[in-house]
Amino acid sequence: MNGIIIYAIVFLYGIVIGSFLNVCIYRIPEGTSVVTERSHCMKCNRQLKWFELIPVFSYLFLGGRCRTCKTRISIQYPMIEALNGILYVLVFYLYGWNSFGEIFLSIAYCLIMSALIVLSVIDLRTNIIPFGINIFILVIGLVIVLVKYFYFEKSMKLVLEHIIGFFAISFLLFLLFYLSRGRAIGGGDVKLMAAAGFVLGWQNVLLAFFLGCILASIIHPIRMKLSNANSVLAFGPYLSAGIAIAILYGQNLIHWYIDTFILI
Repeated sequence: MNGIIIYAIVFLYGIVIGSFLNVCIYRIPEGTSVVTERSHCMKCNRQLKWFELIPVFSYLFLGGRCRTCKTRISIQYPMIEALNGILYVLVFYLYGWNSFGEIFLSIAYCLIMSALIVLSVIDLRTNIIPFGINIFILVIGLVIVLVKYFYFEKSMKLVLEHIIGFFAISFLLFLLFYLSRGRAIGGGDVKLMAAAGFVLGWQNVLLAFFLGCILASIIHPIRMKLSNANSVLAFGPYLSAGIAIAILYGQNLIHWYIDTFILI
């Protein structure tokens, strides 16, 4: 029962932060403040009341429409909130809360999940990955390495694994970016894989990049066919999905691959 209560609390925190992520998604590309400006209807500009800002539930209660002008509210709002809550629960389920080290790691990975959501939607809409989000991921990566070092494995091998991860994919992508003069890969993608590599370590960042490439090769052509999506590939969402999978199940997937295809 205690576990269910904890997961419920984590989910509620997740959807509340998910509501803030929606604000970031809209305001970061516009260069407006994400904290000082009051939330308002995008159509009639009316400031929203507190009961219209309850994550997920307000959308359901209002029937997906503005209370005043009846303009349909984007389904993105409850989807982002719910997704963030679900990811938070998954992180805490897999990384635990039974010690300070586990709690710190779980919170850090939750923050990265949130950053990846914001990054993905912004890149999908603008083909730009905000530099500040990559810096945020890198800073959280430093926290993760310190927590692992002091709470779980006090060895330079651990630190070296994350430092190598910083360069493992990003160096190759930087060469591709430089040689193609930015036509083959975006600079934001290079920075993302550098920050993610420091978070994940070299093994998991290789897996994350591989998964991202597979997802992009499958999903993007389908999007182009079904929704007339731009032929220009926004790689950030697919890389972010690969990074999220690597955070949640990276070691399990790597061990499965080794046991299945390498060990005889």
